[in-house]
Amino acid sequence: MLRPPSILFVNRVFPPDRGASGRCLADLAGRAARAGWRVTVLADGRGPVHAPCGVTVVRAGGDGAERPGAGGYLTALSRLVARGLTLPRHDVVVTLTDPPLLALAGPVLALRHRAAALHWCHDLFPALLPVLGLRLPAAAQAALDAAVGVALRRHDAVVAIGRCMAERLRAYGVPEDALTVLPNWADPAIRPLPRGASTVRRALGLGGRFTVAYCGNFGLAHPLGALLDAAAALPEVAFLMVGDGRGHTAVAEAAGRLPNLHLLPFQPAERLADTLAAADLHVAAMDPRAEGMLVPCKVSGVLAAGRPCLFLGPAGSEAARLIAEAECGATLHPGDTGGLAAAIRAYAADPSRCAVEGEGAHQAAVGWTADIAAARFLTLAAALRPVPVPAVPAFEAPHG
Repeated sequence: MLRPPSILFVNRVFPPDRGASGRCLADLAGRAARAGWRVTVLADGRGPVHAPCGVTVVRAGGDGAERPGAGGYLTALSRLVARGLTLPRHDVVVTLTDPPLLALAGPVLALRHRAAALHWCHDLFPALLPVLGLRLPAAAQAALDAAVGVALRRHDAVVAIGRCMAERLRAYGVPEDALTVLPNWADPAIRPLPRGASTVRRALGLGGRFTVAYCGNFGLAHPLGALLDAAAALPEVAFLMVGDGRGHTAVAEAAGRLPNLHLLPFQPAERLADTLAAADLHVAAMDPRAEGMLVPCKVSGVLAAGRPCLFLGPAGSEAARLIAEAECGATLHPGDTGGLAAAIRAYAADPSRCAVEGEGAHQAAVGWTADIAAARFLTLAAALRPVPVPAVPAFEAPHG
């Protein structure tokens, strides 16, 4: 009897921990188990464990802090590597990018497991660190950058979540035949809903007002100044901010003085579709310096919800390309307050445009789902090791 192929995923967070990489990992791990793989996920913290059927989750310990500082990330990295070295052998070792510099551990863990090394790059560190406000001495930054470059080239395969990120990885010397672009997908729970069906909208008393939403991280890599200024300039429009992060104080202060700005905390997965449906138009933001270092995952969620999106960020980003290809929004410079306000007014004056672009967004989303992405990822992983691998099944199409 053929033994099932085995795969080990390593990432600091895994549900119920908050984090986009953990959510994508849970989607993929569950589908890998359904496809016949023996799946282990190594995450930090002590639990609890919310594992898809057939997935073994091992916790490395620690306090599981959601956003540790630099020292916390380093200790989490140490715990993950130490625990990964003690696990039973796997055929493929997949490292993600939380904590930063986890790419350095991939070849080490793969050597211990006599496995193929696959790096799933969600964020490109250490290049992203200055954008996030962590400035290292130039020599230290250069040394880490060089070390990551060596580690990336030692992986058997590297997966980028955007074409812009693939360009950055090529600059690190990752060979073309080792590089694959597999964008992140929307949470399978998200589906298009009419705005009148949104309980969030009803609870906020938005009525028939045109509503613009930002749902995600209020972080340093996601500048929100123009959006807050637009809220002040457009009192007739309702603005909904959902999330948390280092910019929360500025958003909360704006919500305190602007009656048309509503602030909500992060919403659980089961309320995502409802929350996204509360808005007629969504906004995503990214610091232009982060182009190719990260891809805002919120854009894929907005498309799955069937809503147009305005992207405040670089035109070369994967997010901008997705919106342009789906013809469901526009890209503006993050500091263009006037342009953002004008764009919002234009959408508010043309409900049919929101409907047409929302349908285009939904059609783009159904072309790249968790099922499709998982099949591509597992085909790539299976090709890395000469082990008997069951055929990857055609996953059931998502409902909605």
